[in-house]
Amino acid sequence: MDHIKVGQFIAECRKKKDLTQAQLAEKLNITDRAISKWENGKAMPDSALMLDLCDILGITVNELLCGEVSDQEQRNEQLDELIFQMAKNEERYHKRLRHSACVIVATSLVALICLISLISLLIPECGFQDFMIILSVILFIIPCITALKFQVETGYYECKNCQNMFVPNYKEIVALMQTPNRRLLKCPECGKWTWCKKLTKK
Repeated sequence: MDHIKVGQFIAECRKKKDLTQAQLAEKLNITDRAISKWENGKAMPDSALMLDLCDILGITVNELLCGEVSDQEQRNEQLDELIFQMAKNEERYHKRLRHSACVIVATSLVALICLISLISLLIPECGFQDFMIILSVILFIIPCITALKFQVETGYYECKNCQNMFVPNYKEIVALMQTPNRRLLKCPECGKWTWCKKLTKK
């Protein structure tokens, strides 16, 4: 980071706002000597003051640190890149959620089978055995409901026929066939059954 370039930029922006070093210092509740050090490249604004300084000078933090005003096209490119990265991060997050939901269901199913088998072997047939089996089924249903909630809340589906995007209800999520990225659904828009693609909510 070029401290001299940043200092000169601060001085230019201050003068454009018709502010003296003392007036800028008063707005930031610091001394004018601190402003002088910034503008001479001997020091940098404290991170706690950067947002207020940028607000007063009408610039962004990125512009302050670069020591120059970004043109609109460059700003748009940076914004597009930021949005793209955020969308990718969100998509990865939702994929992890969906993967976790599948793992929860699979693990719960295996645990249920093992538990029922163990109960049948160790506990003689009686009312208590029935109670334990029912309890095991309930404990299996709870993570399944959680996984189902993940499936519904982490995305929507796109109809292959009309490209309509919609969120299926819980009954459709449970009852209908699916692959990792597609599910056989009836589109509420065109009314046709297609293998709809799972998309991430933005």
